[in-house]
Amino acid sequence: MKYAPSDKQAEELRSGGDHEQISRCASVAPEDAGLRLDQAAARLFPEFSRARLQEWIKDGSLSVDGRAAKVRDKALAGTELRLEASLQNQVEWQAEAIPLNICHEDADLMVIDKPAGLTVHPAAGLPGGTLANAVLA
Repeated sequence: MKYAPSDKQAEELRSGGDHEQISRCASVAPEDAGLRLDQAAARLFPEFSRARLQEWIKDGSLSVDGRAAKVRDKALAGTELRLEASLQNQVEWQAEAIPLNICHEDADLMVIDKPAGLTVHPAAGLPGGTLANAVLA
């Protein structure tokens, strides 16, 4: 069984490059007034995790009406949230011929006896030699 990324994931993997600049702007809706800033931002920018939005609030990449804010600040109706940040682009995972002990495999499931020390997926500084690379092969 081989892993096949969704069309959206495949496009993200192919995007290449080092960083992508993102720029978003949205106004807080009346029904979101009173929420913590990170919660309101998560509703306005659902394509990003709340943890990432919290980081951007802390480092000033996400501002409120042009001013720095804190994660715990309350959102006010009509205020403008502006996001100016950069995202590190993902690199394409490469298939590698790494021997695996596959206990069971069918159309929907693969059970692998993963050896201790085998990293599960690529990450910064470790682009290969992982279980995910082996499953792609």
